[in-house]
Amino acid sequence: MHGDEASKFCESWLNSWTGNQPKILITFYSDDAFYCDPTAKQGFKGHETILPYFTKLLNNNPDWKWSVEEIIPTERGFVLKWKAVIPVRTKEIVEYGVDIVEVKNGKITRNEVYFDTYSLITMIKNK
Repeated sequence: MHGDEASKFCESWLNSWTGNQPKILITFYSDDAFYCDPTAKQGFKGHETILPYFTKLLNNNPDWKWSVEEIIPTERGFVLKWKAVIPVRTKEIVEYGVDIVEVKNGKITRNEVYFDTYSLITMIKNK
């Protein structure tokens, strides 16, 4: 995916992670996409398993905000370095991570998310 194309895609896609609208978010993924992140290491394959996970994840984090730090185009898509601002009760956590994203025909076919969850989990556990 070329730089400008990846940049436009990321802007729209990252915006869909905020606001608790999983049905909009899933439209960025192919019907048989694979998705994994640090809390779902085995991952999910296909809309029927990804959508319930996104529904729970977005419901728990409706106000988090994602932004692009850097996009590195690859043959099959891009690597995204991102920043997330995640409200947890009265505080905010800032996390940085990377996504490995493969895209075919304008849809994500594979999305692997990597970041250190220690600060986030600690904040959630320490009510």
